[in-house]
Amino acid sequence: MEKTEEIDLIVNHPKKAINKLALPIIISNLFMMLNNIIDGIWVSGLGPDALAAVGFVTPLFLAMVGFANGMGAGSNSLIARYIGAEDYHNAGNSAIHSILLSIIVTVIATVFMLIVLKPLLLVMGAGEIIDLTMTYGTIVLGGIFSIFIPAMMAAVFRSQGEIRRASYPLLFTAVINMILDPIFIYYFNLGVGGAAVATVLSGTLPMFLMIYWMFYKRDSFLEVKMSEYKRDFGIYRDILVVGIPASLEQFILSFVSILMNYWLTMLSGTVAVAAYTATWRLVAMGMAPLIGIGMAALTVGGAAYGARNLNNFKTSLNYGVKLGLISSVIICAFLFIFAEPLSYIFSYSADAAVLSARVIDCLHILCFFIVLMPFGILAGNLFQAMGKGTISLSLTFLRAFILEVLFAGLFAFVFNLADIGIYIGMVVGMSIGCIFNYIYINYYLNKHESYFTAKR
Repeated sequence: MEKTEEIDLIVNHPKKAINKLALPIIISNLFMMLNNIIDGIWVSGLGPDALAAVGFVTPLFLAMVGFANGMGAGSNSLIARYIGAEDYHNAGNSAIHSILLSIIVTVIATVFMLIVLKPLLLVMGAGEIIDLTMTYGTIVLGGIFSIFIPAMMAAVFRSQGEIRRASYPLLFTAVINMILDPIFIYYFNLGVGGAAVATVLSGTLPMFLMIYWMFYKRDSFLEVKMSEYKRDFGIYRDILVVGIPASLEQFILSFVSILMNYWLTMLSGTVAVAAYTATWRLVAMGMAPLIGIGMAALTVGGAAYGARNLNNFKTSLNYGVKLGLISSVIICAFLFIFAEPLSYIFSYSADAAVLSARVIDCLHILCFFIVLMPFGILAGNLFQAMGKGTISLSLTFLRAFILEVLFAGLFAFVFNLADIGIYIGMVVGMSIGCIFNYIYINYYLNKHESYFTAKR
């Protein structure tokens, strides 16, 4: 197999590769986040209860998105390492294993989520609006095939540098959802159920484009031919060694979000949950560049690790952090300065007007959540690139489950700052955890430098 320009870039030019890989991911992620905001705008027109209903389901939906992306990270890491080691046969076979694994996981996850959905929502505190919440949740979580399968195909494309094919379908998903939302919510008068239908359909349509590229056009560096599938449980294991911890990281983040919703309900009612949901959509949009840079660094770092090139690996880490910091500081400043006009997009109707002041207060604090995040995201992605998913999981557990929860509870309940205390605590916990993550990965690389100097 002759190296393509994309493969040469990933293996030999880490900075250029990160720049080239990150930009399309960032654009598609920004559209996805913008889509979430627009989705929230349309739903907020139905009133705070409808937005709160979406807010209760959102952590579960994001857990499934994270689960899918986690499996994709496992696939991306393994294929990139094989490419870096110039073992193209196993790289191609790993791609086939990845697609089959995504189908198996989709079936299991869908059945499980539909069984536990209602009791889980009741435990989360959605009892007052359980009918609205179930309407939205049943449709969205019943259609998670539109998340899992595209996520794995995107990982296969991304691992070999075909970033447009990995990213553009996500962009199409966002655009389609923006168009379908008002049609299904208001024209067909389906309310929050219409928002859910639009979400599933918008993910399904671009999926067929990815299937065409991968299984019919077949002009990628790695050809995915099911007829050449050679079952290797070691490949499944290697994908899952990164994929399961990466997925559990997202479950931890979703659990923390669920806990914050529960605490906000206790302290200030469903209006606080609605305000937090609206604000988080804006903050999440600010995370899009960081996620794109981290995913690009995972691919480049995986190839560097497979090639035992410590220089390129450290470049992936530090250059990624540098780009991430620049973007996070700019975005934080924008969110802080324009908090008031941004709040109006979720409070344009008479029913939702009460949200504006709460969103402003929330945004003035939570905008700082992303400032030091590059240190944590890049450290986690680079541990995944090495196939060390358990370490990445442990660091996420420390940062989110322990530090964010600890400080949120401390400021909210001990210092009696209520919902404002939750927001402050989340920022403090995130910041401390991210700095620790970055320090630890540098310590780990220095301790295991012998791996990179050993012969392949």
